[in-house]
Amino acid sequence: MRSFILVLLTSFLVSYIPTRLTEHLPKEKAVETAIEKEPLPKIDHTKLLYRKMNLGSVLKYEAFEQAMQGYQTLRPKYDHILTVIDFTLPSTEKRMVVLDMKNEEILYHTIVSHGRNSGDKYARSFSNRHGSYQSSLGFYQTENTYQGGNGYSLVLNGLEKGINDQAKARAVVIHGADYCSESFIKSTGRLGRSYGCPALPRHVTKPIINTIKNGTLLYIYADNPEYMASTKIVRDMDNRGLLAQHDMGVDSLGALN
Repeated sequence: MRSFILVLLTSFLVSYIPTRLTEHLPKEKAVETAIEKEPLPKIDHTKLLYRKMNLGSVLKYEAFEQAMQGYQTLRPKYDHILTVIDFTLPSTEKRMVVLDMKNEEILYHTIVSHGRNSGDKYARSFSNRHGSYQSSLGFYQTENTYQGGNGYSLVLNGLEKGINDQAKARAVVIHGADYCSESFIKSTGRLGRSYGCPALPRHVTKPIINTIKNGTLLYIYADNPEYMASTKIVRDMDNRGLLAQHDMGVDSLGALN
């Protein structure tokens, strides 16, 4: 009997001791392996589109970027076409680009005249005033066509109050002109100038007008501080992130002389 009891006690002790010992062993601390994830860089879709459309040799990036701000904000009736004129270039260079935004293609790239009082070879002065004979910067919506004194022409509606909203009243339209030609450049060293209209070479006037008429967007760019101080559509590069938060109304624009 004693032997039986001794066996039971021995078995109990053998099974008990490891369990009790493990209770007193120090617990391993959980190792935190939190890995700080760096935020993914924001994708600049405007730059990607600029490269995809191979615009580097055709249009200055700043002009395209500002045109895209207006294109995305104003949402023109026919948004498959965007036209940009870059008046930082001399009149001897091709300054107008017509873009097919749907198919991401360049449709036209041509010379274009500026207003006679905006400058000689370069357009440097801009106005919204009647009788100024100067070009006006900013965003326009194209409207209807008509046959006028300069032939087939396209009405432009200036969308920025105080900057270009007098375009229709001033009869600032797109039309063809003999003084806008390569031969004129060869004979004078520059293009002839209009009364403020973006005049085109005769041979491309009709196809371009028929492409951009009836509700597409046109942007005239000049890297002009006065325009940038007055527009509510374009933000400069440092503040472009605030564009979506900015009041985009055009009724309170300041005057641009």
